[in-house]
Amino acid sequence: MQKKLTITVDEHVYHGLHRIVGRRKISRFIESLVRPHVVEEELSAAYREMAQEEERETEAMEWAETTMMDVADETR
Repeated sequence: MQKKLTITVDEHVYHGLHRIVGRRKISRFIESLVRPHVVEEELSAAYREMAQEEERETEAMEWAETTMMDVADETR
């Protein structure tokens, strides 16, 4: 079942969506971008896929370690 959702976007985003995606395709476009972040089974699949990408995993680990060091510095 589909539900209607009203969102507010910047004027430039609005015009860009119409120009690039097309008038009757915006809902589908936005859903395809948002779905992996909010639908659990697709979120799990996305995490599994990301975990298989070694370079991306390495970058994520480096980011996490740097963040933890920054937090440790702030608590002193």
